Amino acid sequence: MSSRPAAGGGRWVEVDPARVARWVSGFADRHGPPTTIPQEYGLLLAASDGATAELHSPPGAPPADDLAGFVAAAVAPRRIGLLLARKGAVAVGIAEGADIAVSKVDTRYVQGRTAAGGWSQQRFARRRDNQAKAALGDAADLAVRLLLPEAATLAALVCGGDRRAVDTVLADRRLVPLAALRAERLLDVPEPRHVVLVAAVDAARAVRVLVRDPGPATP
Repeated sequence: MSSRPAAGGGRWVEVDPARVARWVSGFADRHGPPTTIPQEYGLLLAASDGATAELHSPPGAPPADDLAGFVAAAVAPRRIGLLLARKGAVAVGIAEGADIAVSKVDTRYVQGRTAAGGWSQQRFARRRDNQAKAALGDAADLAVRLLLPEAATLAALVCGGDRRAVDTVLADRRLVPLAALRAERLLDVPEPRHVVLVAAVDAARAVRVLVRDPGPATP
C-alpha cells in the first residue's frame, strides 16, 4: 500500500484489491462506521467525524452500489491492456488478472541534449525531435500488432509514463478502438522495461482511495 499527498488536500492511498475490505474496516475503527454512497467513480465513505474516503474503482471494474459489490468487482480477474511510453522506449502488454500474459518492450536511441549553441544546437534539436517521433511511430506499430487484435477482449487500457508520448501513440488512427478503452488513470513509471511493465500490473489493478481527515473541532 502506498500513500502520497493529493492536490487540494487529503492523500491518495493505493490499496491491493484483496485488502480493500480490511482497509475499510480500519477506516471505520478510526473514524466510526461510515455511510456508503455510490458515486460515478466508485464509492464514497463518509464517517460521522467528518472524515471521507473516495474509493475509485480500478480500470475495467463494473460499478457497484455497496462495499461487498465493490470489493467483488475489484478482485475479479480482468483482461487489461498496458501501454507505457516515454521518449525512446515503450512497453506494451496484456494482463490477465495479476499476471502478464503477453508483453513486448522496445527501446530506440534518442539523442540527449547538447550544450552547443546556435545552428549546432538547432540541428541537434531537430535530430532529437525526429528520433523521438520515429520512436513513437514504432511504439504505435507495436501497439497495433500486439494490442489492437485483442481490443475486443480488454476491459480497459491502462497507460503510463509520459502523457505526451502516450497521447502521441494513441493519436494513431489505427488505434481508435484502443483509445476508446483508455482509463483516466496515468501510471507514474520510469523508462519502460519488462520489470517496469510487470510492476505496472499491480498499480493498474490497485484501488485508489482519496482520504480526507476531519477538520479541527470548532470551539
